[in-house]
Amino acid sequence: MNRQALTSVYDAARKREFQLVVAGEDVERAKAAIILVHGRGASAESMMGIFDELAVPGLAAVAPQAPGHTWYPNSFLVPIAANQPYLDSALFALESIVTNLIERGIESKRIAILGFSQGACLTTEFVATHPRRYGAIIALTGGLIGPPGTARNYPGSLSKTPVFLGSSDPDPDVPFERVQETRDVLGAMGAAVELRRYAGMGHTINEDELNACQALLSPLASCGLEKD
Repeated sequence: MNRQALTSVYDAARKREFQLVVAGEDVERAKAAIILVHGRGASAESMMGIFDELAVPGLAAVAPQAPGHTWYPNSFLVPIAANQPYLDSALFALESIVTNLIERGIESKRIAILGFSQGACLTTEFVATHPRRYGAIIALTGGLIGPPGTARNYPGSLSKTPVFLGSSDPDPDVPFERVQETRDVLGAMGAAVELRRYAGMGHTINEDELNACQALLSPLASCGLEKD
């Protein structure tokens, strides 16, 4: 495929329409926000169920909906090219949301991103390729995208961003070794990473993970709702 044709494909992917579901505080009033990224076959609405369970007041919540309920078509462990142009489109969607929140007055250090399963993979890949100081990064059963041996030479710093990684071990879709690699890579980029392994948990989210999420998210919106 020539460069012009490839550019057209990527432009088309970037024009995929991502619907947004919002909840919690109005963005114009909130001091902090959370972006919730669903897994394969799930929905933005299902992530709002997790937001409700977290019960952290003061957060503006935004959940994008992937077309066809999937961010990219194949396993996160295959060569990255096999998931293009959909992966770039999904990363662009998250970039657009973060940019919009910042433009509307929410600092990046008060923006949290929480993803589950495929959404966790997308979340970790996004922050590695778009590093800055975020409020919190939470990846529940997922890790960086690409086959074993993928070069992880991501430039930039996460500047002590708190990161929580929780995962079942074994998991039918996510090798725990990839979660450990994600911990090491994000840690080398300057994040403060905590990894918790749950033996035999299954492909789900448990109460301990929810408690860990609450502990990271509560301080972000604890300064009140009115902007300075």
